[in-house]
Amino acid sequence: MAYLTFDQSRPFDLILLGRVAIDFNPAWSDEVKEDFKPLKNVHYFEKYVGGSPANIACGVTKHGLKAGFFAKVSDDQFGDYVIDYFNERGIDTSHITRCTGGEKLGLTFTEMLSPSESSILMYRNCIADLQLSVDDIDEDYIARAKAILISGTSLAESPSREAALKAVMLARKTDTKIIFDIDYRAYNWKNADEISIYYSAVAREADIIMGSREEFDLTEKLIRPGMTDEESAAYWQACRAKIVVIKHGMQGSTAYTCDGQKFSIKPFPVKARKGFGGGDGYGSAFLFGLFSGWDIIDCLEFGSAEASMMVRANNCSDALPGTEEVKEFIRMEKEQYGEMIARA
Repeated sequence: MAYLTFDQSRPFDLILLGRVAIDFNPAWSDEVKEDFKPLKNVHYFEKYVGGSPANIACGVTKHGLKAGFFAKVSDDQFGDYVIDYFNERGIDTSHITRCTGGEKLGLTFTEMLSPSESSILMYRNCIADLQLSVDDIDEDYIARAKAILISGTSLAESPSREAALKAVMLARKTDTKIIFDIDYRAYNWKNADEISIYYSAVAREADIIMGSREEFDLTEKLIRPGMTDEESAAYWQACRAKIVVIKHGMQGSTAYTCDGQKFSIKPFPVKARKGFGGGDGYGSAFLFGLFSGWDIIDCLEFGSAEASMMVRANNCSDALPGTEEVKEFIRMEKEQYGEMIARA
């Protein structure tokens, strides 16, 4: 069953709105290998484009979709780096603009203590991505896309939150499908009530909602706290959502569809390098499957496979795989572990 119908005449498959950052990960290459250790003991880092919506933009582009982006970046060499990186990968940068007040891109230093123990140290004072304003949101650009993805971090502060809400309103006006990636990050939020207020405002308008159980709990705090997964899915589908995806980390994830069905998937077994980055791969591959008209369970399997591929990689953007790489990974995993290794 097709739960969403995309306007195939539109030139962009997906426009994303939200965070772009710079990741500094402990080096892991043929030349230098930093072992698992506390961040204070790491001497060599590798630099990558980061931020969940930026990574998803890179991921869907690797799968052949056409992506655009609403974002603010710093007016310096790191801003140059991001724009060049996107341009090289075919991501449209016509609506990525420079900050004029000296704001800087966020810097993320990652700590890898073990395959399952990772943390991040964020520098987000006077941050560039939250300077996106209503003046940056272009109705004609949104109308040229099949869907727009709103990242939850864009709602943490003004003027970015108003820009995101305007984009949602214009997407509804132009019949552009709305994908809400809740993407909770504690930084920049002032209190839990703000989180629930702004997350729920976007969730009510979204055609697809993706998030962890914790993220749904944050969204629902002022609505009906303590809902089960089934209750959450039913609530948001009574608003507008056609597909609600709720993730439980290593326990897997479930997609709830508006016809009352649910489809569950488990992670593919891999030897992990880090405990983050899987969600961006998951989102990229899952959305590629949806845009390709696949069955929901096949979208989930593809997403789970790419997530597993990403947690074994040392970064979250350069390592994003292409379609054939994911298919080959699934084939090899099934050959080793059995056909139903990921399907619950």
